[in-house]
Amino acid sequence: MSAGEQYTDLAGRIREWALELGFQQLGITDVDLGEHPAYLRRWLDAGYHGEMTYMDRHRDLRAEPATLVPGTLRVLSLRMDYLSDGADPVKVLESPEKAYVSRYALGRDYHKLIRKRLAQLARRIEAEVGGSHRAFVDSAPVLERAIAESAGLGWIAKNTMLINSQAGSWFFLGEIYTDLPLPVDAPQQDKHCGSCRACLDICPTDAFVGPFELDARRCISYLTIEHPGSIDEALRPLMGNRIFGCDDCQLVCPWNKFAQSAGEDDFSPRHRLDDRELVELFLWEEEEWLRHTEGSAIRRIGYERWLRNLAVALGNAPRSSPVIAALQRRAAYPSALVREHVAWALARHAA
Repeated sequence: MSAGEQYTDLAGRIREWALELGFQQLGITDVDLGEHPAYLRRWLDAGYHGEMTYMDRHRDLRAEPATLVPGTLRVLSLRMDYLSDGADPVKVLESPEKAYVSRYALGRDYHKLIRKRLAQLARRIEAEVGGSHRAFVDSAPVLERAIAESAGLGWIAKNTMLINSQAGSWFFLGEIYTDLPLPVDAPQQDKHCGSCRACLDICPTDAFVGPFELDARRCISYLTIEHPGSIDEALRPLMGNRIFGCDDCQLVCPWNKFAQSAGEDDFSPRHRLDDRELVELFLWEEEEWLRHTEGSAIRRIGYERWLRNLAVALGNAPRSSPVIAALQRRAAYPSALVREHVAWALARHAA
């Protein structure tokens, strides 16, 4: 068997190992990401990343995998479905007294599960053939969607999400950088969005500058998770009851009719966060919040931003005695950030 045939055989076995570890698909690409690095530079230069300064700080490492990990010849891109059973997300969004948490954050923090599985796969490859293998899942400056598109896992759609024609977009991505010269997969040639613009039109805050271009500074996911300070007052009424992330552009995407339930217990909703009242969550004291968010991606925003986001949602909720009482209870909260958003919410109801 020639060296080329050996690597082709190895690539097939690696795919089998990935499936055994719970991944739904694995693709292989080289380190040339085509036009994606140039797009990243234009996006950053336009300031669309807002206060995510880490994106600009490591722009070159994102654009060049072999610079991040010297010696890298190939990148393995893997996807894992995360959609799980639970409350109907549309019904929750249509119930303004309830809190909407992005579906990806309802269960255990995906970083931990996927990082563990990627590390297991990397160790198995190393045990089989040696070589150098580094696994990443949001833990380094990696252009994961660009890599996944180049590896044939789907196409970057108008909403800037990666869409797979058999699985929609409800999945996580992870990568393994390797120095093995494995055969690469063909990238997706066409973006199968056609004339559809459902994702662009549904965005509550008009965060899309145009197809395939997102101004993160207006995106609810950015505002509730990445943005550390005061939320623009003009955007607050548009956020509705979304307190951590936003799924609107995925919920309306026709391709997500093909999405499959993950089958991973770790991704199932915890502490009923798929169907909880805003008032109930707002009244959690910090100790209770820490207990209910242990092992969750929600932990990353901290308790202060949690209260900030909920104050905005309560300002958008129907006026009721429990809503007013909950807001008044936090009116003198030690954090100026929380007090500001609570005052705004109370003023909305007073008006």
